[in-house]
Amino acid sequence: MSTVKRFIAGVTCPRCAEMDRIRAWEQNGIRYRECVSCDFFEQLPIEEDALTEMTTRVNQVRDDQKQQDVQPVRILDPGKPSR
Repeated sequence: MSTVKRFIAGVTCPRCAEMDRIRAWEQNGIRYRECVSCDFFEQLPIEEDALTEMTTRVNQVRDDQKQQDVQPVRILDPGKPSR
């Protein structure tokens, strides 16, 4: 039986810093990650209590997003005069 290795979108390799080069798979209760561009390889035991999301470009808040002030938008009724 062959294990399916899947690429993880948006993950940067901790060794070579290339994006979208990490593939991951699980086998016998162990999570494996490897980079196809360099020799990075990691194995992590799967702990049900401490599953954490991998850091990707999609789940991080950019610096320019942190500084934005949110203001509500008021929609005016065109039939009523504004005061």
